[in-house]
Amino acid sequence: MEILFTDEKTRRAFSDQRELRRRWGAVGAKKITLRLQQMAAAPSLEDMRHLPGRCHALRADRAGCFAVDVHQPCRLTFEPTDPANTDTGGADWSAIESVMILDVIDYH
Repeated sequence: MEILFTDEKTRRAFSDQRELRRRWGAVGAKKITLRLQQMAAAPSLEDMRHLPGRCHALRADRAGCFAVDVHQPCRLTFEPTDPANTDTGGADWSAIESVMILDVIDYH
């Protein structure tokens, strides 16, 4: 799957291990890197459903976005660059092949 970032600053923050460790600690940096590697290796978002990390669609004010667990309670949030919908209005996970990384946050 293609991984894009909202801007250059965000791309650098997620690409720099030192910055990841500073912001999220050693465990968080390792998990964020792992999740990004899993996403890059997955042909589509559908493949992320079968990996550890509980990839899930978000609702309410975050509808249209997705998240994957990093470490409790933080999630790596992202959105499809080209949303694909099913006939019932839900996301067609198998058609999503590119995502935009938003942030790592605790949205609870």
